[in-house]
Amino acid sequence: MTASSLDALIDALRRLPGVGLKSAQRMAFHLLQHDRDGALRIAAALQGAVSQVRHCSRCRTFTEGALCAICSDASRDARQLCVVETPADQAALERTGSYRGLYFVLMGRLSPLDGVGARDIGAQALLERAADGSVEEVILALSFTAEGEATAHVLSEALRARGVKVTRLARGVPAGSELEYVDLSTIAHALVDRH
Repeated sequence: MTASSLDALIDALRRLPGVGLKSAQRMAFHLLQHDRDGALRIAAALQGAVSQVRHCSRCRTFTEGALCAICSDASRDARQLCVVETPADQAALERTGSYRGLYFVLMGRLSPLDGVGARDIGAQALLERAADGSVEEVILALSFTAEGEATAHVLSEALRARGVKVTRLARGVPAGSELEYVDLSTIAHALVDRH
């Protein structure tokens, strides 16, 4: 028995992160019932992005050209290289407006249980880029999850072994929070990393 077009749409929407069956059904029903033009725009935008968007040859983020806009910007500080897990992390840092260096996007993090190793996240390309003679500091802006910490440790050791200065994003108690409501791990790290 072949799945109907509606079932295929619902199944396709379920591939998105955080979208379960009910959310996928709600989106599919909304698009088909109330916004067929929107559905066609989404389809065209997806098709265009899949055919046009690729990885920047220098930092590995998403771009339509050989180099992304950040790597092409001569006013960026080539002495600093910020390592992030995903293009979404890079976009978040850019929105702060406080970083003017360049990036390297891992496109993931180490996860031995899932079979993701150093080769899968481009560790060798990062090491080569960091040792190109222009980079003075590598900033590891990775998640503070177990996998992010493991990735930061492995990359930090490899970079330091090549004489590269490595720093890590600070972590601690969020501004505006009350200490009694902050999780114990965050408090412990804030104590250790105090300045």
